[in-house]
Amino acid sequence: MKGAVLRQVGDTAVSVVDDLEVVSTGPGQVRVDIQATGVCHTDISAMEGIIPTGIPAALGHEGAGIVAEVGEGVKNVAVGDHVVVAWVPPCGNCSYCLGGQPHLCLEIMMLTSMEPRFVLNGEPVFGLAGCGTFAEEVVLPAQSVVKIPDDVPFDVASLLGCGVMTGGGAAINTAKVTPGSSVVVFGVGGIGVSVIQGAKIAGAAEIVAVDPIESKWEQAKRFGATHACAPDGLDTLKSELTAGQGFDFAFEAVGIPATIRATYDAARRGGTAVIVGAGRGDQTIELNAFELFYMEKHLVGSFYGSANVRLDFDRLLRLWRTGRLDLEGMITQRVPLSDVNSAFDDMKAGKVIRTVLEVGSSRR
Repeated sequence: MKGAVLRQVGDTAVSVVDDLEVVSTGPGQVRVDIQATGVCHTDISAMEGIIPTGIPAALGHEGAGIVAEVGEGVKNVAVGDHVVVAWVPPCGNCSYCLGGQPHLCLEIMMLTSMEPRFVLNGEPVFGLAGCGTFAEEVVLPAQSVVKIPDDVPFDVASLLGCGVMTGGGAAINTAKVTPGSSVVVFGVGGIGVSVIQGAKIAGAAEIVAVDPIESKWEQAKRFGATHACAPDGLDTLKSELTAGQGFDFAFEAVGIPATIRATYDAARRGGTAVIVGAGRGDQTIELNAFELFYMEKHLVGSFYGSANVRLDFDRLLRLWRTGRLDLEGMITQRVPLSDVNSAFDDMKAGKVIRTVLEVGSSRR
């Protein structure tokens, strides 16, 4: 079958092959025919070594498809079901799952990340985050798929698997944005747009999008931002909208020290700064001891939108059905799997919100 494989960390392109083989379906596992998969910045982060992955690896973790086979003991889905892949599946039994933080469960993801998901020319191939949705088929633990209604288009459904859940969940679940509040979002890619939509759904009064690429400003407003500016224009809006005090909620969707620090600074005293972007492990930010005490800001990371995927995927789809969450509008282009490297280039250049790779033959 066809797949997109990262040969070495540091490679600037993946190899699109047509002789990738998927592992056999074992007990408690399902085989999914991938129909559509989003191109996420996390895939680029894996290529650059920011997100760890076994090598070689089939990239992709934001996918939707049809269950083609179920292993012994699988009861949550059946052959023919339409599903979204959850790259951080909750096991349901650990202290995080039982304690109400299923998004922090790594029991299944760590196991699947360390086990090869594919074979290429007789050699084992891993899947990014234990998934590898840049392939026509994947075999996953049954916990890694969430059933969705058959009438949901696969391209729309795929976005739930990472970007929309991560960004929208950061606003709704992690920060718990309140009605009438002020919000600023640094970075207007797929994650940032999802944060903006989540803040709008939560009832924020002002939502400021900050991005150095001017063409993204109107794009941000289309999804719910009330204002947009370059980083050097934020102080003016901060003075105009908050009397200089700062924003109730500030979100970082880039993952670099400068914007993390700017996000903390943009939050008002007693406000909340949420770090959504995935940064490098060897980079740091500086906060002085006095400001941490005196400003009493809430500085929090948001991993996978603090999601409970078995509830939140359905919630997001209901918001989509009623027109409150625009998923189709986030898809800038749909291209075949063979164009994945061009999709990476478009993302790096800031030309797209999301590219969806059309993989399977049963595309809607």
